[in-house]
Amino acid sequence: MVLWALAVLALLVALLAVAHARRLSRKLDALTQSYWELRYDYTRLRSQVARLDPEQAAEAADTAAAPVGTAQAPPSVSFVPLSSIKRKEQ
Repeated sequence: MVLWALAVLALLVALLAVAHARRLSRKLDALTQSYWELRYDYTRLRSQVARLDPEQAAEAADTAAAPVGTAQAPPSVSFVPLSSIKRKEQ
C-alpha cells in the first residue's frame, strides 16, 4: 500500500513539473516574440528618423566609422565584475 501511495505521489510531482515546464516555455516564447518585435520597431523607427533628418544620420555614420585611435566619448556602459557586486545579507 505504501508503494502505491509513493508511486501516485511521484506521478503527481512529475505532472506538476511538466505543467510548470510548459508554462515557463510559453512565457519564454512570449518574451522572445516581444524582443524581436521591439527590435523590429526600433529599426523601423530609426530608419524613419534617418529619412526625416539625413544630416544627423550621416553624422552618426561618420562617428561610427571613425578610426579607433581618434578621441571619442567613453562608452556609456562599463564592465562591472561580478565579484564587486555585494550580496544582500538575508
